Amino acid sequence: MPLFGNIFSPKKTPPRKSASLSNLQTSRHTVSCPQLDRSTREVELGLDYGSPTMNLAGQSLKFENGQWIAETGISGGVDRREAQRLRRRNQQLEEENNLLRLKVNILLDMLSETTAESHLMEKELDELKSVGRRRK
Repeated sequence: MPLFGNIFSPKKTPPRKSASLSNLQTSRHTVSCPQLDRSTREVELGLDYGSPTMNLAGQSLKFENGQWIAETGISGGVDRREAQRLRRRNQQLEEENNLLRLKVNILLDMLSETTAESHLMEKELDELKSVGRRRK
């Protein structure tokens, strides 16, 4: 039997009584306080923390809709949605540019064909004029 008792097996602590986090909630003991809805409690008690943010390598990120999004104002970075919008716009402009180049090439082909036909007609007209002069 040890002289000072067993110091390595401490006594169990009694369970704590659960206390309400807010004295604004109605309980068995306080009937005079009205029951507040969740949004009012969040505003009154400061439970609305906003979306989480973090800073990694100088880039500030904000968690929105299940995704981490770069904040544009703080670090000068571009928001992911903005980058996607710019990529789509860039793709549209490239397609439009390709279409316009194709149209220019078609118009140049048409111009060269019309010019060639015009030169042939002028040559035939000159030949006809020269034949008409010889007969006179």
